[in-house]
Amino acid sequence: MSVTRSKILTLDRLTAALDPPRRGGSTVALANGLFDVLHVGHLRYLEAASNEADLLVVAINCDESARTLKGSPRPYVPQDQRAELLAGFECVDHVTIFEELDVEALLRTLRPDVHCKGTDYTEETVPEAEVARELGIRIAIVGDPKRHATEDLIERIRSSHDS
Repeated sequence: MSVTRSKILTLDRLTAALDPPRRGGSTVALANGLFDVLHVGHLRYLEAASNEADLLVVAINCDESARTLKGSPRPYVPQDQRAELLAGFECVDHVTIFEELDVEALLRTLRPDVHCKGTDYTEETVPEAEVARELGIRIAIVGDPKRHATEDLIERIRSSHDS
């Protein structure tokens, strides 16, 4: 198994993998999203998230939840490929795929030290803010200003193809 693929773990395996470093005092950050068609905004978000803790876990929406959130034909890239691409980033320590529409259950299971969200959120608008506060998880708004969007990229590709 490649180093990249070895970073992709089920929730049970991820929980077990995080236990030894945590016992050693390492902190964990959680970032999440669809990460459908990767662009520089995704990389900047994840690099900034990785600076918030010793280890960065990235949770990606499964294909079904991506479709529910974004509509058909999303996602353009299947979940296994999205996970592998993200695992290839040096700043990412682990990747997991989740089925829910938000990461509240994941926060309860993983209990990261920090929950990272992009700059399109504020601490008050993070969907899981109440659960994070309840569990004592710090919320960090990270990344560059939201000027990069998958839909914008897709539209530019479509426009150039139609020209």
